Parts: sequence; C-alpha cells; structure tokens
Amino acid sequence: MDGARVGDLDQPFLDAAAVCSTLLRLDVVRERWAEPSALPELSVGALACHLARQVTRAAELLAAPSTLPVLAAVDEHYARAAWVTSTSLADQANDRTTDDAEAALGFGWMLSRYDADLTVVARLLRGEATERADIPWQGWSLRRDDFLHTRLLELVVHCADLAASVDRPPPDFPDTAFTPVLTLLSRLAVRRHGQGAVVSTLTRRERARNISAF
Repeated sequence: MDGARVGDLDQPFLDAAAVCSTLLRLDVVRERWAEPSALPELSVGALACHLARQVTRAAELLAAPSTLPVLAAVDEHYARAAWVTSTSLADQANDRTTDDAEAALGFGWMLSRYDADLTVVARLLRGEATERADIPWQGWSLRRDDFLHTRLLELVVHCADLAASVDRPPPDFPDTAFTPVLTLLSRLAVRRHGQGAVVSTLTRRERARNISAF
C-alpha cells in the first residue's frame, strides 16, 4: 500500500472489524474465556480483549492531534517497534497486564466496548479522522492509511489466533482487507529472511524453511 491515498483503507478496516465482531461474539469464546489461548501466557479472554482493543486504538488515536515525527512507510514501523525487536516474552514490550485486566472485566464488557468504539471509528472515518495517528508508546506517528494498515494486520492475525484457541476455522476476510495484510507480511518476511528463502518456502517443499514476518 505504499503511496496509498488517505482513506484507501477506511472501508477495508471497517469490513475487517465486522468479521472480527462475528468471531468475538461466539458462545465458545465466552465459555472458554478463562482457558489458555493458542498464544503463550494469554487466556482466551485476554486474547479476545487484545484483538478488540485494536478498534479501541483506532477510536482513540484517529481523533487525537498528531505531534510526533511521522514515519515514511508502514514497514519502518515494524523495523523499529519494540515488540518486534524484543527477544523475550518477559520484555516490557510484551507486557500482558492490560490484556489480563480487561479480561477480568468479562465477555460482556469487551463486546460493549468494542461496539461503542467501532461506532466511533465509523464516524471518524466518515470525515473527522486525522490524517496522521501518533503511536505514543513507540514515539512516532503514522499516516492514516499506514496506521490502519497496522490495525488491519492485528485484526487478521489475532482473529486467526483466537479461532485456533477455540478450535474454530479462521474467518475469511474480504480481499480488500486481506490483500494489504498479505502483501505487508510478505514484504516483512522478505526483509527478514531474503527473497530466496521466501520463494523456496512458497514453492519447494524440499527447500522450505521456517520463516515468519516477525
């Protein structure tokens, strides 16, 4: 999405949030709320709250004035982000206390906040959203589409995590929401492992490697 116009990812983000809403409302998520999720040190409830909070972030940050230096491209966000460069789950960048605290408030609280924040985001994206969003815990800002790109990635990836945690197939997203995430993850994987490793893994089982974007 390099060079994307402001607003290109507005509707894809809302469409992805609608897909997440369906997953978050499943009875099995409520029933297994306190059980371990597919991710280390996160319960199903904490993971659901982490997923839902991506919409909360959009509601908060797209309404606030930007004062931090802006990054030129979304890829640089992932090159610098503390949680990407950390080497241990014990690092401060991977702190889970907010997820745990929100999970303690329960399934109903999570859904109520999600619905309220999604309403705010939809209103903002109809004309009130800023053209840049500060990421204060990182120390920089992103152009609006780059910021929404990062939230799209979080929605798609953590929906798959949550679905796996409750033994459900991962939901399908509209191409307009999924393709930007796939493209970004591919670029990040190439940046980390090189073109050859990615091409071989996608095309040659005998030369496949264990690669990831992060």
